[in-house]
Amino acid sequence: MDPLSEAFQHHTWATERLIRHLRGLPEGALTATATGVYGEVLATLSHLLFADGRYLSYLEGNPPPPRSGADPTRPLDELADQLRDHAVRWRVVLPRLGEIDVTLPVRGDRPELPHATNLLVVQALHHGNDHRTQICTVLSTAGYEAPNLDVWAYWMDRRRDPSS
Repeated sequence: MDPLSEAFQHHTWATERLIRHLRGLPEGALTATATGVYGEVLATLSHLLFADGRYLSYLEGNPPPPRSGADPTRPLDELADQLRDHAVRWRVVLPRLGEIDVTLPVRGDRPELPHATNLLVVQALHHGNDHRTQICTVLSTAGYEAPNLDVWAYWMDRRRDPSS
């Protein structure tokens, strides 16, 4: 597997593992928050997945409508479904990146950004890691165990079960 595809395998693996972990925690864990993070655990996870969907839509040539307000908070089952869909879409879009040229429209005080394909790809990975880390920080700060989502854990898990 090429390195970029492996990075996105980790991206989806880590989010799926986080969802699995959250299912085993009490409701209070899903509404926990801390200073300096996006928001409550479930709202942060919802935002992560909605943003991924927007990045994918741009890369697939179907720019999403402009956002109005915060991303809606969704239940874990819906987020798991959304993640499965994204995993397939990433596998389809990544091999085609050389053929894709995205221009991001003006947004607020940000100018139009031509040739932004690489920006979206790198942002998707960074954004996912950032928010998964925030969620783990909130969990541990609130007294809940946080899952190990780092690349080392992914690598060892993939070697134990290549189908994961």
